[in-house]
Amino acid sequence: MLKTDIGKTTAKLVGVVIFMGGLAWASVPFYDWFCRVTGFGGVTGVADVAPDDILDQTIKVRFDASKERGMPWEFRPMERQMEIRIGETGLAFYEAYNPTDRPIAGSASYNVAPYEAGGFFSKIDCFCFELQVLMPGERVEMPVTFFVDPGIVTDRDAKYTHTITLGYTFYEIDLPKEYAALVQGSQNDTTQAPTN
Repeated sequence: MLKTDIGKTTAKLVGVVIFMGGLAWASVPFYDWFCRVTGFGGVTGVADVAPDDILDQTIKVRFDASKERGMPWEFRPMERQMEIRIGETGLAFYEAYNPTDRPIAGSASYNVAPYEAGGFFSKIDCFCFELQVLMPGERVEMPVTFFVDPGIVTDRDAKYTHTITLGYTFYEIDLPKEYAALVQGSQNDTTQAPTN
């Protein structure tokens, strides 16, 4: 009888460990999905086009830029703030510059503050949707097209929002294979001595 109790307890404990492991494994994609659907944590939405309904009310949108420690690029918004009508399509630009002597790949993460506004701030097109590769000395202007959904004015929490801040953080990532091969090829060309 004692062996049966130990066996049942062991089986229950193994079941709990497997269940908790499954929850831990599923928590990251579930949390990401939850944030995208609800705008929780300042995650923005993505849309194909802006809504047809454009209100007379305006909202200020501020633009912020930062870099992960060690990212050698220079990165800044070209305009610090703009005022747009709610529902209207806005277009802003960020500038990035690679001052180094090597190509650098970067990827941008983003968020919106205050968090309540995240679910009402949607991007139609954004440089953050793809990785960016800047060659040595290259400077680029990167656009983001966005709108603030008119539903913000009737939301219980977000309706008091008068200013939204869109922030990006760039961090360095590994060069894609095609760029790495190009760099390796150019390094081989410069190390070979010319033949006469």
